[in-house]
Amino acid sequence: MLALVAALAGGCAGKSPAVPVGTADADKFLFDKGNAAAKDRKWLNAREYLRNLVDNYPQSPYRPDAKLALGDTYIGEKSTESLLLAANEFREFLTFYPTHPRADYAQLQLARSFMLQMLAPERDQSATRDAIKEVEIFLQRFPNSGLMPDARVMEREARDRLSEAEYNVGFFYYRMKWNPGAIDRFMDLLKSDPGFSNRDAVYYHLAECLYRTAKPAEALPYYERLLREFEQSEFLDLTQKRVAELKGGVPAGK
Repeated sequence: MLALVAALAGGCAGKSPAVPVGTADADKFLFDKGNAAAKDRKWLNAREYLRNLVDNYPQSPYRPDAKLALGDTYIGEKSTESLLLAANEFREFLTFYPTHPRADYAQLQLARSFMLQMLAPERDQSATRDAIKEVEIFLQRFPNSGLMPDARVMEREARDRLSEAEYNVGFFYYRMKWNPGAIDRFMDLLKSDPGFSNRDAVYYHLAECLYRTAKPAEALPYYERLLREFEQSEFLDLTQKRVAELKGGVPAGK
């Protein structure tokens, strides 16, 4: 992976733009030009200016922000290759400037580079797990960051994606009427991610599996949790009927 990133970086670097002769504060010139190009979504042009600054002005006060802006251009492009390069830029920033005031931003953008690589729930979830890992590092290292609300949203989105993948497996077992397998999956999901946004579906299908296997006393609490925690759900009507049935003494599994 490191070799690939290095190769991509070398291929994308291009020729550094020249600073006009007599320009005062050449590093600021490059920084401003790079940011202006990035604002216009001219990613390659922006990277040429920013890379020149990062590589050739190591003592510049603009260098850390240029490094971050460089990573942001790769985030903005959103291709598979650019997201790999974005992750590399933000990792390098955290290595070079671990105590910088914007280290929290770098860590969150590192997580975002993996968020943007996440696949649909039925596909490989490696990028999702990487995103969760990097968000958790942010939460541990920067508990007082002003970016905490964004981090929480990202964490929930990534965990939901991973949990949706687990739910789909359990639902497959549910449809196949392999109740023991479905019950294990659903219970493990609720244990690993109790805040799963679509847990109403988990509650309902877990309760239905228990109902099918003539375990009404175990099924009822999950039906009731759905009713208690969700004012809106596609399973509300069915759940209300089940609760009325179970509390009315109708035999389970019928």
